[in-house]
Amino acid sequence: MEISWVLLAVGTVLLLFGAYASWTAGRLDRLHHRVDLARASLETELARRSALVAELAGSDILDPASALLLLDAAHRARAASLDVLEVREQAESALTRAIHATGTDIEPWAGELTLAMRRVQLARRFHNDVVVSTRDLRHRRLVSWFRLAGHAPMPTTIELEDGK
Repeated sequence: MEISWVLLAVGTVLLLFGAYASWTAGRLDRLHHRVDLARASLETELARRSALVAELAGSDILDPASALLLLDAAHRARAASLDVLEVREQAESALTRAIHATGTDIEPWAGELTLAMRRVQLARRFHNDVVVSTRDLRHRRLVSWFRLAGHAPMPTTIELEDGK
């Protein structure tokens, strides 16, 4: 009789532990999915900003030097490799500096460009918040001991000069 209570208690503990581990693994999977979605959203906003800047540079509103600076920075940002994060961050930051250096406050472009810059800021902030949440969960002992993250790579934040 005594052994059956011990076995029941051990079984209950194992069942609860398994349920918690399963729930944690599912949560981690959902967070990784949110990181992927946030990264795609950031990539979209960066591409929109580059396209808008290239359109502005080709509109004959700016002086030739400013137009050339913006066009070059936009082209470098679009051509930067997505695989090498540091190169991409530098190219996008250079585009932000070029936008600020040329004083692109010409109507009707000022509103659109300000909105595009703000959308990049928000997308990057959202991405980095999700990455921090995912990394915090992955650094828990249970997750690392039982390898609940599987083979998913550790997500990284994206650091840009985005005019914040």
